[in-house]
Amino acid sequence: MASAADQAALLDVSDLRVEFKTRRGTAMVLNGVDFRLDAGETLCVVGESGCGKSMTALALLRLIPSPPGRIAGGRVSFQGEDLARASEARMREVRGNRISMIFQEPMTSLNPVFSVGEQIAETLRLHAGLDARAARDRAVEMLRSVGIPAPERRVDEYPHQMSGGMRQRVMIAMALACRPDILIADEPTTALDVTVQAQIFDLLRELQRDKGTAILMITHDMGAVAEMADRVMVMYAGRVIEQGTTAQVLGAPRHPYTQGLIECLPELGSSRLGARPELTEIPGVVPSIWELGKGCAFRERCRVAEARCADAIPPMLAAGGGHGAACWRLAVTEEAPA
Repeated sequence: MASAADQAALLDVSDLRVEFKTRRGTAMVLNGVDFRLDAGETLCVVGESGCGKSMTALALLRLIPSPPGRIAGGRVSFQGEDLARASEARMREVRGNRISMIFQEPMTSLNPVFSVGEQIAETLRLHAGLDARAARDRAVEMLRSVGIPAPERRVDEYPHQMSGGMRQRVMIAMALACRPDILIADEPTTALDVTVQAQIFDLLRELQRDKGTAILMITHDMGAVAEMADRVMVMYAGRVIEQGTTAQVLGAPRHPYTQGLIECLPELGSSRLGARPELTEIPGVVPSIWELGKGCAFRERCRVAEARCADAIPPMLAAGGGHGAACWRLAVTEEAPA
């Protein structure tokens, strides 16, 4: 029987697996991803490029190109409904309405031949059933809510007439137009200057407070994690290797990969380990999916790897207080709860 905590989860992802068929064979790009997202919280998903962060987001919304990709197994439970097995008609009702997504690059995500107002209004007509006038008025209201000046004029402008920060705000306005339960933000501040990044984070926090929206933020920026996250999920080579609260993961990381990510940053690394003369780096790169083998995917880059790390994939092991990591060196035996 599900616990009260399980019943309260807005989104509960269990053993999510995604595979792609290629000329070399079938590649498992997500392999047993587990996490939960509660109403009103911010969960940050971190890791280097190629770790599976964006693929996880696309899988949640069933936006993986098929063929060649497909969800090979697992469950995506949204308020008790398994989206991994929902019909395409049902997913069209969910996308942009109950679960919205801010994509990485707004210039390529926004349609260049329609005004930003038309693109926001289309979402409102489709999901909220508003007529053209009401949808336009709501589009102006949404642009105002995300801090765009003179929204009555900007609503008729095209994406190329706006700066990168303005386009990102338009994407946020579009994603929040139908008051979704979950907002997925995939690198929401990529290529934006520091001032605009701070404005976007302030905006997300304000909108979250006002609407109670849960945020799943995908990023490689550990500084953004420290500022925004309630909980953190670290991914590597298509698997979750550490999870916990922000204080747990950033203040007392358990997995060598997480430790390496933090030690690459002057602010976070120095606060945890004390000042040091130079930054460290994680040697090597994320391995190809064809090079993973049967053991821990991080073993070739790990400074504390042991012989057993090549023999089997380590399970997620509990470190107390809901903090877990997948590393054979953890001196615990109790498996973390799913």
